Amino acid sequence: MTAAYTLYAKPGFAATTIERLCSEARISNRAFYECFGGREELLQALHERCVEEGLAAVAKALREAPAALEAKARAAIRAYIEFVTGDWRRARIMHVEVRRSGDILAHSRQRAVDAFARLLEEAAGDLPAPGPANRRLVTLGVIGALQELLIEWLLSADPPEVEELVSAAVHIFGRTLGSA
Repeated sequence: MTAAYTLYAKPGFAATTIERLCSEARISNRAFYECFGGREELLQALHERCVEEGLAAVAKALREAPAALEAKARAAIRAYIEFVTGDWRRARIMHVEVRRSGDILAHSRQRAVDAFARLLEEAAGDLPAPGPANRRLVTLGVIGALQELLIEWLLSADPPEVEELVSAAVHIFGRTLGSA
């Protein structure tokens, strides 16, 4: 998994063969197939591990945040951005390779988005809904915007600072609530 973590991030999933994975990991092809059905299954395992760790980071931030919705949102956004940008390979797998893999991770990606949305919705609890909009749709919109900000951070020749990402995402969230 360690070899795949680096190779799937760069040169990327499509360019990484089983042979290259096994060579980098110093294992035989047979040993690989004893653990995984193929490189797609390995990518899914890596993606799911990253998602679980990201969910844990966001959940911890939400538990420790003040009760106000905007404070919870800021804490969750900061925790997620810091988690993802803490290792460029993680960011690349979670936000670039997951999309480039096509149908391979479509279901896993959708489960991840749903899990983050549910976590944020639960954190909002009984707090007022964001204006007349459906809370779930607003949450999904903020998650989508956050994903695009992180892709910009990864692929830009002059990536924004992490604090700029946090500020932009918090601003977007605040605007959806009509408060920023």
